[in-house]
Amino acid sequence: MKIRKAAITDVREIQKLVNEFARKEQMIPRSINELYENLRDFFVAEEAEVITGVCALHVLWDDLAEIRSLAVHKESQGEGIGSHLVKRCLADAKKLGISRVFALTYRPTFFRQLGFTDIDKASLPQKIWGDCIRCPKFPECDEHALIINL
Repeated sequence: MKIRKAAITDVREIQKLVNEFARKEQMIPRSINELYENLRDFFVAEEAEVITGVCALHVLWDDLAEIRSLAVHKESQGEGIGSHLVKRCLADAKKLGISRVFALTYRPTFFRQLGFTDIDKASLPQKIWGDCIRCPKFPECDEHALIINL
C-alpha cells in the first residue's frame, strides 16, 4: 500500500468513494467542484494503482484543522488503511504548525485508538457554521467530536 497526495486524475474516484459513504449518511457528500477546490487537502491510499482509501486534512484556522472525508473501500477495511491515512494527515498538520486536529465521526473508537479525545461540538464554531450547516442532519447531529493536540 502506498499513501500519496491526491492528483487531479484522482478526483472522480475520490468523489465516488466519498459519496458512497454519503449515500449511507455516514459523511457529507462532496461535489466535483468542491473536490477540485480542495484537492490539496487530500491523501489517497492505493494498491496496484487502485485507490483503496481517501482522507483529507482541512485547515480551518491558524491552530485548528479537521480530518474529513475518511473513506476506505469496503473490501479493504480492517487492513489499517484508515489509520495510515489519518496518521499521514496528522504528520502534515505538524509540518504546517497546526496544534489541534479534530474529527466528527460515527466511529469514535477508531479515533480514540489514534489518540483523539472526546470534545463538545459546540467548541468547534468554525466547523458548525462551515460544513455542518449544509448537512441534512443539522442541527440534530449524531456524530461524535474528537480532537488531538499535536
